Amino acid sequence: MASGVGGSTAEKERLKLTSNRDQATPIGIEEHLLRINKIRGLMVERGIEAVYLDATTSLRYFTGLYCYPSERLHGAIISADELFYVCPAFEEEKTKAGMIVEGDFVLWQEHENPAAAVADCVLKISSINNPTLAIDDQTPFFTVDGLQKASTKIKVINGGSLIAECRRIKSENELTLLKQAKAITLNVHQAVARILQEGIDTREVQDFLDDAHIASGMDGRSTFKIVLFGEPTAYPHGVPYPQALKEGDMVLIDTGATLHGYHSDITRSYVFGEPTNRQREIWELEQAAQLAAFNAVQIGAPCSAPDAAARQVIEAGGLGPGYKVPGLPHRTGHGVGMDVHEHPYIVQGNDLPLAPGMCFSIEPMICSYGEFGVRLEDHAYISEQGPRWFTEPSGSMDKPFND
Repeated sequence: MASGVGGSTAEKERLKLTSNRDQATPIGIEEHLLRINKIRGLMVERGIEAVYLDATTSLRYFTGLYCYPSERLHGAIISADELFYVCPAFEEEKTKAGMIVEGDFVLWQEHENPAAAVADCVLKISSINNPTLAIDDQTPFFTVDGLQKASTKIKVINGGSLIAECRRIKSENELTLLKQAKAITLNVHQAVARILQEGIDTREVQDFLDDAHIASGMDGRSTFKIVLFGEPTAYPHGVPYPQALKEGDMVLIDTGATLHGYHSDITRSYVFGEPTNRQREIWELEQAAQLAAFNAVQIGAPCSAPDAAARQVIEAGGLGPGYKVPGLPHRTGHGVGMDVHEHPYIVQGNDLPLAPGMCFSIEPMICSYGEFGVRLEDHAYISEQGPRWFTEPSGSMDKPFND
């Protein structure tokens, strides 16, 4: 049995968990103002008069305001020198209570067209007759469609690249929150490994993940909780049925939660019992591919470089090529921050240069459908001196938590 796997119970492990939330500092008003000023500078450079942020993580990123997305339009408008919150009139007081950055309001009543209210605001604050409005790229289509139809005088464009240029480079405060979030989830991983016993159901493990993240001080339950035993570990995002753990099963657990809005996301793979030669071979190939991807993270190199490095190792091991299975059927990594998947993406064809402040997963999973899969996922960030791990990767198959 791998070190740190089995030997305890959920009840015992829950009692050991303590909250680390008081050690984390949320993003403050000063940083939100800096973010707003940055996007305003980019707007001037590109001839954009206003940006509309829907009830997405980008709204929270720039203003600090969290709104649950629904059919009712909630959001914000950023112009060169003004900030407006858009919401139903009956939600004004609630919105004020959640504000961090002060702004004016664009209110609409239930019988009114909220897209028209946004368009009227943009036209009023614009210094030109045909202003350009950049739309948060996570905005639902029905809202975008409504904004396009609300006024023929407004040019509506996709604001995704504008927003990504702000969000993909993380500040020191963001990196600190991400590091704290990931440390908590790695501790949860260690706790969940100890509760494993033959016959345990994947749903029991998922319940423990929720309880453990809450007890450890995260914002709430796990954002996601992929728990797989045996052959289903070959399928990256799981299967639609529970499994019971058996001796010799590969175990794959991929989970994360948020800390003041910032995501953790860590995967560990190990065997419950004694690994076969085949399991050990694939696990060690996965470890080599993850390390090769990390070593390819160099300032100025393209975002595709770590993906290419991982595939080179996997193909040299006789798997693949490309996305062929057995092998690596998906990209090697994704950016992480207030969204668990965000820019930059570590994938073939992405020529964006790697730069200090970027952070992303490194997870070149090896899948063998009908057999098993292995994913080792840790996240890295780029310092001025080069790549750094947020969490220490698994040292070996026998010591997946380096204990």
